[in-house]
Amino acid sequence: MLETEGIGKNLEQAIENALFELKAPREDVDIKILSEGGLFKKARVLVSISEDAKEKYIKRVEKKIEDEVSVIVDVDKSAQNVEEIEKALKKDIAKKEAKREIEKTFAKKEEVETEDDGDEDDQNEESGMDAVEFLTGLLDKAGKSGYTIETKEDDKYITYCVKGENLGDLIGHRGECFYAISRLLVAVVGKTDKKVLLDIGEYREKRVESLTALAKRTADRVAKSGKYARLDPMNPSDRRIIHTALQDDARVTTFSKGVEPRRYVLVFPADTDN
Repeated sequence: MLETEGIGKNLEQAIENALFELKAPREDVDIKILSEGGLFKKARVLVSISEDAKEKYIKRVEKKIEDEVSVIVDVDKSAQNVEEIEKALKKDIAKKEAKREIEKTFAKKEEVETEDDGDEDDQNEESGMDAVEFLTGLLDKAGKSGYTIETKEDDKYITYCVKGENLGDLIGHRGECFYAISRLLVAVVGKTDKKVLLDIGEYREKRVESLTALAKRTADRVAKSGKYARLDPMNPSDRRIIHTALQDDARVTTFSKGVEPRRYVLVFPADTDN
């Protein structure tokens, strides 16, 4: 992480919160005040690693991504299911991911954008293997049969929908296996014109419906009470659903806080940002 937003009851607290997330001293950062706060408003700041300290933190990001960004599939044939998805892609892919993260973080922005995280963004720089071919091989090795893979496409996304029976073990507890396979699919497919999504047994579709309903209930409560709400920690894909569901709701605004895997969404009354 080379840039983050801090929120607090005053500017000093907002800055301290951002520095804690960046794990950086004040002398290594640039601070942009987004809102000074007030009686009923939170202070907000954008804190980013300064140019003169950038090299040190770039190396830290490269090392972290090289160690953690990748995943491989380990299939237990005797049990005929995907036993676990472990982190381990090749070093050159990790370096490309590090470069992409660094360029994204230090790109000049005219405004602060809503969080843009999720498994569908982890595109490699070069094209990889065919998605259907990869999923077919994975499902066959996992002992699955009688399944179908449908492709849905719109202006922004290509979604590969796996349908069939006995797919629960490919979803896992709270979708852990599903999200791991999703990240792996994006990694092996590589750079595409549209973002790649996966759906297994309509899990993504049902998850979107459930979280969208949660987001709207939370927005109603926040708008009525005038007090912010904190949602439980979620993975990047689920947080994206919350942000998207409320992006056109003029009554509220959303932010993400915390450190993975305990990062969570805050829903504030819209006038908090004025």
